[in-house]
Amino acid sequence: MPALKKIALTITSAALLSGFVLSPAAAADKDTSDDKQPKPPSTMSSLGGEQLGKAGTQVNLGPGAPVLPKKLSGRSWIVADAESGDVLAAHNSHWRLPPASTLKMLFADTVLPALQPTTLAHKVTENELSGVGEGSSLVGIKEDHTYTVHDLWLGVFLRSGNDAVHVLSEMYGGVQKTVDAMQAHAEELQALDTVVVSPDGYDAPRQVSSAYDLTLIARSGLQKKDFREYAATASADFPGEKKKGKKRESFEISNTNRLITGDIGVDPYQGIAGVKNGYTTHAGNTFTGVAERNGKVLLVTVMNPSAEESHAVYKEAAHLLDWGFAASGKVTPVGQLVPPRSLDTGTGIGGKGATPAAGAVQGPGGKAEATHASASNGSSGVGTALAIIGGLLVVLAAAVFLVNRRWPMAGRTHRTETETDATETDATETETKDAEDTGKAGKNAEDTGEAGKDAEGDPEGTGATASAAPTDKP
Repeated sequence: MPALKKIALTITSAALLSGFVLSPAAAADKDTSDDKQPKPPSTMSSLGGEQLGKAGTQVNLGPGAPVLPKKLSGRSWIVADAESGDVLAAHNSHWRLPPASTLKMLFADTVLPALQPTTLAHKVTENELSGVGEGSSLVGIKEDHTYTVHDLWLGVFLRSGNDAVHVLSEMYGGVQKTVDAMQAHAEELQALDTVVVSPDGYDAPRQVSSAYDLTLIARSGLQKKDFREYAATASADFPGEKKKGKKRESFEISNTNRLITGDIGVDPYQGIAGVKNGYTTHAGNTFTGVAERNGKVLLVTVMNPSAEESHAVYKEAAHLLDWGFAASGKVTPVGQLVPPRSLDTGTGIGGKGATPAAGAVQGPGGKAEATHASASNGSSGVGTALAIIGGLLVVLAAAVFLVNRRWPMAGRTHRTETETDATETDATETETKDAEDTGKAGKNAEDTGEAGKDAEGDPEGTGATASAAPTDKP
C-alpha cells in the first residue's frame, strides 16, 4: 500500500500546485501585503501628457541620471520643475484622492485676492464658527473677538485652522459661495481632478483632488506675494483671548510643515519655501512643497504614504526633491504642468481626460491673475519668501512661468508678528507630535482626544481640535 499512498500524495500535491499556477492573483492576495493597498483606477486623466495617465511610476532616465529613491510608499506623487513645468517623474499623479488640508492652497489662491487689505479687522460671530467640523484642527479663534485678515491667514497657513477658514469664508460671502468659487478657480487652473465640497479640506463625500492638481494649485498660489510669505512663515504671534481690564496678549504659533520647522526624525529641508501639509483619517498624510537648490526650483506632492514610520510624507517628499535636483537635465520629462485655461496657447500639451472631475460644479471660473510680484527685503519680516512671477511669456509657442529667485538661507526660520494686540488663549498653543500622537492643546487645555480624526490632523502637529470626541469622517 505504500506505493498507492505515494501516488495519492503526488496527485493531491499536483492538484494544489495547479491551483496556484492557474490562480496567481488569488495566491498573491493572500501572500503579498502590497495587494492590500487600494489600486489606482484603470483609466486616469492624461492631462499634461500621455504618460501621466498611466498607472504606476513614470520616469524616463537618461545617461547619468540617478535612480528614483527606494521604498516610496505614497499612493500618488509627482516632482516637477516649477519654472518650465516639466514633470520629471510621477506615480499615479492623476489618481483622485482625498486632499485633506492641502486643499487650503486652493482656498487661499481663490480668496486671498478678494480680502484686501489684510489689515482689515473683523469681529467674529458665533454663527461663523458653527460650521466647523467636529475634530477639526483649530488655531483658537474666539467669538466676539476681533482679528485682522492677516491674523486669520496666519491661522490658515501655520496651524491649518479650520476655524480661520470658516471665518474667512463668511467674510468672502459664505461657505457655499467660497466652495463654488474654489471649484471655478480649479477649473480655470485646469485642476480637473478636483471636486471641492468643503473649503478647509475636511473629509466630505466626493471631495477629491490629485497630486497633479495640487501641484498646479501650488504653482498658481506661489505667484501671489501674500501667499508666498504666509507659506514660508515658520512662526508668528497670534491674538489670544481678551480679558476684562487687561491688555490683549498673544501666543506663538508655529508652522506644521515639518520641512520648514523640523521635528524629531525630520530636519528642515535646505531651500524649502512652503507650501502646505494635511492629514485626515480618510486622506492620510498629504503634502505639497517647493524648494530651490543651485538656481533650480522644484515642486513636489506626496499623497497618503503607507509607510508606518513617523513623518513619512515629509521624508518621501524630501527624497523626491533630492532626486529631482540630482536628476535635473538628465531625464526626459514624462509630462507638463499645464497653464491656466485663460493663458493656454493651445500647443497640445494636454491629453485625454481634460474635463472636470465627476461631481464638479462647472462654472466659467475667474480669469487668472497675471500680476508681477517679487519678494523684497522688507516684506512683512519674511525675507525668505519664494517669488514666482505671474506673467506669461510665449517662448517657441509654449506657455512657461518664470521664477524671480529669492531663497531661504539654509536652516533659517521666519517669524512674523500680527498686526493687532494679542493675548494668550487657553486652547491653542501646542507641541507637534508624529503621526501616532494625539496632540495636546496649549495652556490650561485638556487632551483633545484621538489623533487622525481632524481636517489637518494632530499627527502633523496642528494642536487644538474642535471637539474632544474622536470622530471619523465620511
